[in-house]
Amino acid sequence: MKSEDVVWTFGKPLLGFPAAVATRLRSYGAERMPRSGGAVLAINHFSWIDIPCIGYVSPRNLYFLAKVEAHRVPGLGQVIRGFGTLAVRRGESDREAVRRMREVVRDGNVLGVFVEGTRQRSGVPGHVQPGAAMVALQEDVPVICAAIHGSQHWRLGNFAPVSIAWGEPMRFGGLPRGGKGYRAASEEIEQELHRLWAWLRDLHEAGRPRVAVPPSREDAAPVTLPG
Repeated sequence: MKSEDVVWTFGKPLLGFPAAVATRLRSYGAERMPRSGGAVLAINHFSWIDIPCIGYVSPRNLYFLAKVEAHRVPGLGQVIRGFGTLAVRRGESDREAVRRMREVVRDGNVLGVFVEGTRQRSGVPGHVQPGAAMVALQEDVPVICAAIHGSQHWRLGNFAPVSIAWGEPMRFGGLPRGGKGYRAASEEIEQELHRLWAWLRDLHEAGRPRVAVPPSREDAAPVTLPG
């Protein structure tokens, strides 16, 4: 057993359970995550509470990305590295980070990427950066989208409800391994995240039942992206 797996075994309930309680967390469709093999989990991002929430309900351990500044914070850096979190220099080329991202999925693990690159203050998912698509195309692994809704309203003490909807695995084998292919795949990921997020928004407005199944991609209606 890898050291990261040991940390996840103990850290998942220790950090994730309080987050789940504080957000009244509900998860829909997590069984869509492949049980084995390399994959990229593409997630939208509103709040720091997203991290323990998605980690708690994920069927598999995740290798998250975090900006290098977080790794330099005393205490926090040691904790996130214990979980296998990779450091990335945001806003610049980071070949070492890309190499390690590809290595994670090549070794049969799940890379967790907050695909907008930073938290979104608008309250809706933002523009998807190409990193997740690049890794998926280069290593020929699926992308699973996980949309989060509610954490844009969550604050310490308000117990605003948070939900996560999981999409079906997406593959991009017909796209070229290059900038054009990365952009096309990123657009599909962005569409899927917005579709799942809109489904969650409507679900919250309808009272947020405990059991619901996110719609399949085949049944999806076209999504109009903001901007």
